[in-house]
Amino acid sequence: MKRSCTLLYSFLLLLVFHLQAQTSQDTLAIRQVALDYIESQHNAKPEQFERAAHPRMVKRTFWTNKKTGKEYLRETFTDAMILLAETYNAEADRFPENPKKEVIILDVYDKTASVKLIADEWIDYMHIVKLNGKWQLVNVLWQFNDSKTH
Repeated sequence: MKRSCTLLYSFLLLLVFHLQAQTSQDTLAIRQVALDYIESQHNAKPEQFERAAHPRMVKRTFWTNKKTGKEYLRETFTDAMILLAETYNAEADRFPENPKKEVIILDVYDKTASVKLIADEWIDYMHIVKLNGKWQLVNVLWQFNDSKTH
């Protein structure tokens, strides 16, 4: 009986510690990073992307070589994404009037978070890290959202 109580007490402490690791402020900040990432393209605001991303962020997707048919990974870095945010939607209306931007926080542990963003054209899986008190995007793996019904 004493062992069961000790195990239960240990489990409750672990649960309380885990719940305290992610504050509501952290949740809001993580969500805002994901929104800044996509909205920077909607709004043609490079400073919005720059605010969200770590300078060493890497964004990856798979692509197909048209000549060989082989798939490979394409990488984009923070500097290119800042330029993209400045120009992608600057003149053309590339997005619907009310674009989809569903942020799903998959997991948070201390200073790391895993997030899924479902947008109109894309699904992005993100890793977000808390450095020096600030949540920043460090990894993105994306693909086209063919179904748009998730």
